[in-house]
Amino acid sequence: MTDIARVAVPVPLPTCFDFLAPSDSSTPQSLPPLGSRVVVPFGRRRLIGLVLAHGPASTPIERLKPIEQVLDEALVPEAMLSLHAWCSRYYAYPPGEAVNLLLPAVLRRIKPFRMPPAEALRLTSAGHDAEAKRAPKQALVLEALAEGAKTRAALIELGVSQAVLNQLEAKGWVEACQRPPPPPQPGPELNADQRRAVAAILAQRHHFAVSLLAGVTGSGKTEVYLRAAQRVVQRGRQVLMLIPEIGLSAQLIRRIEARLGEVAWVYHSSLSAGERLACWHAAANGQAKVIVGTRSAAFLPLRDVGLIIVDEEHDASFKQQDGARYHGRDVAVLRARHHDVPIVLGSATPSLESLNNVEAGRYTLLTLPQRAGAAKPPDWQVLDVRGDRAPIAPTLMQAIDRHLKAGGQVLLYRNRRGFAPVLMCPACGWQADCHHCSAHMTWHQQPQRLQCHHCGAGAPTPRRCPACGEPSLLPLGAGTERLEQDLKAAFPDTPVHRVDRDQLSGREDFDRLLDEVRQGQPCILVGTQMLAKGHHLPGVTLAAVLDVDQSLFSSDFRAPERLGQIICQVAGRAGRGDQPGTFVLQTRHPEHGLLDLLRQSQYLDYARALLTERHEAGLPPGQSLALIRAEAHQVESVVAFLQAAAKLFRQSGSAAGLQVAGPIAAIMMRRGGYWRQQLWLQATQRAQLVEALSQALPALHALPSARRVRWHVDMDPLEL
Repeated sequence: MTDIARVAVPVPLPTCFDFLAPSDSSTPQSLPPLGSRVVVPFGRRRLIGLVLAHGPASTPIERLKPIEQVLDEALVPEAMLSLHAWCSRYYAYPPGEAVNLLLPAVLRRIKPFRMPPAEALRLTSAGHDAEAKRAPKQALVLEALAEGAKTRAALIELGVSQAVLNQLEAKGWVEACQRPPPPPQPGPELNADQRRAVAAILAQRHHFAVSLLAGVTGSGKTEVYLRAAQRVVQRGRQVLMLIPEIGLSAQLIRRIEARLGEVAWVYHSSLSAGERLACWHAAANGQAKVIVGTRSAAFLPLRDVGLIIVDEEHDASFKQQDGARYHGRDVAVLRARHHDVPIVLGSATPSLESLNNVEAGRYTLLTLPQRAGAAKPPDWQVLDVRGDRAPIAPTLMQAIDRHLKAGGQVLLYRNRRGFAPVLMCPACGWQADCHHCSAHMTWHQQPQRLQCHHCGAGAPTPRRCPACGEPSLLPLGAGTERLEQDLKAAFPDTPVHRVDRDQLSGREDFDRLLDEVRQGQPCILVGTQMLAKGHHLPGVTLAAVLDVDQSLFSSDFRAPERLGQIICQVAGRAGRGDQPGTFVLQTRHPEHGLLDLLRQSQYLDYARALLTERHEAGLPPGQSLALIRAEAHQVESVVAFLQAAAKLFRQSGSAAGLQVAGPIAAIMMRRGGYWRQQLWLQATQRAQLVEALSQALPALHALPSARRVRWHVDMDPLEL
């Protein structure tokens, strides 16, 4: 019997595809090794695929086509193929996603790509002996490189052009090399809690173990990471650190390189294709000793990893929301298990899933209950703003004035972009709603426009009410744009920085702003979640959350958890330097039990109370949950598919212990013109849920109603 290669190709179908050995092989059995990158014919297209398995053909041999070309043999290690196989089964995504997850974008293209040159230059032996008396620019470069390797950017800043550097490379006087790291610098002295945490992590360095490092904001979690990473790197092994946001990378990378004396390689979506490819190769060949990346870095090939770190492990950004809907934190834990190395999950506000694993004995809890150095936790103040019409209460305005006059900086959190969340007619009650979503359109003043922040639809601002002709339309509520305007009017001599995606869209914009703020001059920062992501701003002495009331009454069972996390994260921005800090929470429900519990206890006590409620209600993490989401332009098509899916699960032999509920409308019933509903699948044992989904997937794809909807499985969903 002729063996074939099972190849994953990037199409949304629940199977691999059989191909014969390349026609130019010496024998018909010369199949490319597992993990090989190949070109295969697929309909009228030619696609990049990965060889995932060998075996007997599942279709007649005469119907199979040969692999057209083998581009790289065994490019992806078998350990990564095993990781993908587990994730594909657990998260119920098509095996073709292996191409997207395991290969950087450049390697998913058939067209050859040349590796970008290294970003630094150094003298060759010929360059050390060379003289360039008649070429002063070349002489300037040779003189600068005599002190050691330098980046191309640093050399160009001396006043030479790229052409000069190219000429020196052509002569063989200089050669490309990796950017030299700065010499390592000693870190601050650790306190007793930090020393205990580092010792506990290093005690586990020879085997798999998960440590949940729960430290209050400003407690020095990053310093614990660096001390543990330093020992691992000194032994020649690799460290992978996952972070939730690109905006955290620049500050962290500078700190890592200064402390470890190693180049920190970076991997995230904002890099160029060449930069991502260079990091991918450096991780695979062991050149990269320290890699910092967002969730996609969890699938980087690592030659000899010794430690994995997930910073801000609670952050929802680690969950992929399209394609393969994996969770970067959980994939990182699985990788640590496969490599038999320790992993550290760090957060000031740990997720209930991680705390549940601590309670079950699967994770070890390490706590940092005090801020590092002389910094103290901020004083809390809850403002009752019932009756106040201004978006910023007068009492808070007075506090802002006091802190600015004392030389402090102020941070205000409001998770709404634009000028006003709603534009309404005061005469008839008309509201500017999105025609494609179950949502209001946000009014932006500069430039004047209406925009839906869910589907992106835009519209000009109407001059009159479309329903009754009233000429005066009323903007309701306050977004960051309105807050910026009000603050500039109230404090004309103080810089006001708006921090949201409308204002800071460039790759370097946020980094430049943070560098400016860290110089310590009085200023006001007003923005969205970008401000609450773990940034160290020692000049901030006053932080405030302006509106959380919607989360107090949300129909999403995760809302109280997210509420506590965002309040504690924003509060933690205040008082991290030498000056004491103050935190202010504006609310129209100061007596609410959740706010009272959060104010009177530490976050861990608050989270444990929520965890008890979840278990009693039979909600994650007390039970495992998966959603089958479906959407279509006609709601009847969605209902028909989900009803058929529910019937299929209830009749399945693996449905014992499985709870099936639905169809249930999504919290946002319509988005982008599509009606959205979902089927809830719950089980006490996670293995039961995974098995039921695995058995049902082929039948789900075969349902006639499946062709009339867009649908997917979301295991461990974070959004409803």
